[in-house]
Amino acid sequence: MKSLIYFKAMADSTRIRLYHILLHHEMSVNEIVTLMDMGQSRISRHLKILTDCGLLTCRRDGVWAFYAAERDGDGAQMATLVESLVVGESQVRDDNLRADAVIRDRRLKRLQFFDDIAPRWEHLKADIIGDFDLNEALMREIQPCRKAVDLGCGSGTLMTRIAQRVAMVVGVDSSPNMLKEAEKSLQGVTQGFDLRLGELEHLPMGDGEVDLAVISLALHHLDDPRLALTESSRVVADGGRLLIAEFEQHADESLRDRFGDRWLGFSEGELLGWIGDAGFTLESLHRLSPAKGPVVMICQARR
Repeated sequence: MKSLIYFKAMADSTRIRLYHILLHHEMSVNEIVTLMDMGQSRISRHLKILTDCGLLTCRRDGVWAFYAAERDGDGAQMATLVESLVVGESQVRDDNLRADAVIRDRRLKRLQFFDDIAPRWEHLKADIIGDFDLNEALMREIQPCRKAVDLGCGSGTLMTRIAQRVAMVVGVDSSPNMLKEAEKSLQGVTQGFDLRLGELEHLPMGDGEVDLAVISLALHHLDDPRLALTESSRVVADGGRLLIAEFEQHADESLRDRFGDRWLGFSEGELLGWIGDAGFTLESLHRLSPAKGPVVMICQARR
């Protein structure tokens, strides 16, 4: 009986707590160990039980493993049951507070990293892709339009080129120092531009505000790229376009260590699945191979 498999797996207070945490957040094993204040072998045993029965999924990314609750299939039905039964449980409430703190700390570290490197970002980017001109490759895909947005605009070098082709370009970034660098880059731009502080998962933009959204090498820094793509769909007008440049899945762990990458790129199926789920229809996909660094996928889709 399937129900017996699930109930046996959940017949432990630690596994109930783990499952509830992972209903709300994807976490690495190290983050879970810190949060639960338990040994790694103990945590790994509980995670294996929950994963083997289909209540959790394990995403392998290089040498790292990330866990989250299964959102599809029969096992996902357990979520409603657990959520309803743990209401008011003080231990679960405390777990949620600690989990939220872990996520906040993760985001603050990422923000501090990009704030610190903002003045050197263009130089550091050359350490990843060498002298490959990704911005030029993207410009070959961009047609004139009313308004565009560069999501994760960084130091603004792509924005300066987009501004030559559109009436108004918006730049969004979560790093105040990156936006300061972008403002410097845009000093000579005569077309309209606007810089906005915000997260890609919660854009400071109106519904259908732009005709084109560009996301260049930003998704792999995010906890959940799907949220950013959903937000992109919200701000792109009907008939508008989404242009993405992203690393294909690779195994260069040094990028995680040196640049705080959350994901070591994406598989084609993974990225295209998320684009479709966000409400876009793929129009083109091609790959570019810089002399240095991972393969870059460039995808264009229409809303």
